[in-house]
Amino acid sequence: MSWRASILTLFPEMFPGPLGYSLAGKALENGTWSLETIQIRDFARDRHHSVDDTPFGGGAGMVLRADVIDAAVEQVVDDRPILCLTPRGRQFVQADAVRLAGGDGVILLCGRYEGIDQRVIDARGMEEVSLGDYVLSGGEPAALVLLDAAVRLLPGVMGAADSATEESFSQFLLEYPHYTRPAEWHGRRVPDVLLSGHHGAVAAWRREQSEQITQQRRPDLWASYIAGPDAPILTKGRLK
Repeated sequence: MSWRASILTLFPEMFPGPLGYSLAGKALENGTWSLETIQIRDFARDRHHSVDDTPFGGGAGMVLRADVIDAAVEQVVDDRPILCLTPRGRQFVQADAVRLAGGDGVILLCGRYEGIDQRVIDARGMEEVSLGDYVLSGGEPAALVLLDAAVRLLPGVMGAADSATEESFSQFLLEYPHYTRPAEWHGRRVPDVLLSGHHGAVAAWRREQSEQITQQRRPDLWASYIAGPDAPILTKGRLK
């Protein structure tokens, strides 16, 4: 059975979008994973197909209704985790992508307007996740990014078996710099160690570079790396 992604959205035409190209697109085409979209508006109960209403307590904006969202979720709910994409959620990290890729798939609810009635989020046991400390116009762009992060980790999607274990965040380190031909460009030479043919020296150089870059650019990741794999760290989030 292929890995399944179900997207609850007001804009199903946004999918598969960029996921229809490159590695994710090829994997979608050959059946490694599948993608379905569910139009939330199809589950509205009035003749105007209203999916939102004004918030209790006042305030700007509109809120997606619990009854409409619940009816949409009911069409696809199974053992897969349900993620609600919202700026107020816990930050999605590489460890989460690994966990999702190791399961049967995911159900993603794309937020819009001012938010979603909290009652349906709680009732369905949804996990609220965010890509970062910024606000998008809706959850759809976030869903595309999240799916790309997970799908590329599915068996057979990436060509090189070592790619996933060496890239940024895999061991709480940012990736080392990369170089290719020509060996000299505009007076800038490739580090000699990479031309030495000494695999042990190359590996040591790459590790040193990863450590230096992580320490400089991401002190939070560096702290997790120093603490060791058994320490309680942010990247071990709750996605089961």
